[in-house]
Amino acid sequence: MAQDRTGSDAASLFASPARLLVGTLIFVGIVFVGAVSAYVAAGWPIADAAYMVTLTIFSVGYGEVRPIATPYLRAVTIATMVLGCTGMIVLTGALVQMFAAIQLRRLLGLDRMQTLIERLSGHVVICGFGRIGVQLAKELHAAGTPFVILERDGGKIAEAQALGYLCHRGEATEESALRTVRIDRAKILATVLPDDAANVFITLSARNMNPGLEIIARGEAPTTESKLLHAGADKVVLPTHIGAERIAEMILYPSTAGFVANSAEMGQMKRGLHEFGLELEMVVVPDKGAMTGVTVGEAERRGRGAFFVVQIDHANGKSIQHPGEEVRLEAQDQVLLVVRGSRVSAGAIFTAPAQRQRTGRTFFG
Repeated sequence: MAQDRTGSDAASLFASPARLLVGTLIFVGIVFVGAVSAYVAAGWPIADAAYMVTLTIFSVGYGEVRPIATPYLRAVTIATMVLGCTGMIVLTGALVQMFAAIQLRRLLGLDRMQTLIERLSGHVVICGFGRIGVQLAKELHAAGTPFVILERDGGKIAEAQALGYLCHRGEATEESALRTVRIDRAKILATVLPDDAANVFITLSARNMNPGLEIIARGEAPTTESKLLHAGADKVVLPTHIGAERIAEMILYPSTAGFVANSAEMGQMKRGLHEFGLELEMVVVPDKGAMTGVTVGEAERRGRGAFFVVQIDHANGKSIQHPGEEVRLEAQDQVLLVVRGSRVSAGAIFTAPAQRQRTGRTFFG
């Protein structure tokens, strides 16, 4: 990779071309000034002047082409010796450094990695290798999905390389870096930086460079979601919101995790329903809850389409699959729900305490 570097290699990989250019300019400048401006001005033929400067700079020492008989020519010759040798030292040092950098790149496998990136097509680009980026890369790697990581931090790049991931060190907000990871041939871009402004800018750039790209963007503030969608993101993920929702689900659906974990078939069904925007949840009817003692039909009516009951496991061990509307929900029943919309609100309906009107009749307000 042309821009990849780690630790102390950063200076060498980028300074070598610049120092080589400076050394070349110094060398050519000294030869031009010494050969044309000085010796030719003193009446020497240009061929003799150039030959004299070359002998002086390279310290060959064959002797003077013409007599150095005047103070002016002696001063010019001394200046050519000092400045010429200095220019050659700079030029030679730059050449050595550049060759060393090339060998270092080959040793680290950077060129090979860039070659592999160039071959990618239909891949996923992950912008950012932080907490979310690490987990995302782990899941994609386990699934065998091709991906490349775009990260600016050298330490994180080294970590990704140690895990065997394709990666490129660069600033994701720069279009040149996005081109390097072949955003034009990518299928999905996941920008998961903890910086909302950067994610918006990356989304804008990526959408402009690849109109057919699917973009999944991370947002920290809820107000950023609309901005990311307006910038061209197809989906927006709010980790803070998801975390809070997940905690709420663990409170409202304490039995779901064990229920799904103990059944591979149920776990597969849950993943399948998720593709259609549905969730499979298990809730326990409390002793004195808003749904305790009501029928399945009444419970679904109160839910207003947020869920429907597919199975009831009574505390006595009896299980009813596809219960009818007349079946009543009893305390400590485990009720399997298919939920759509907000899982939190659906769970709250079941876990809410029963309230009573003045007539003593139980209802859910």
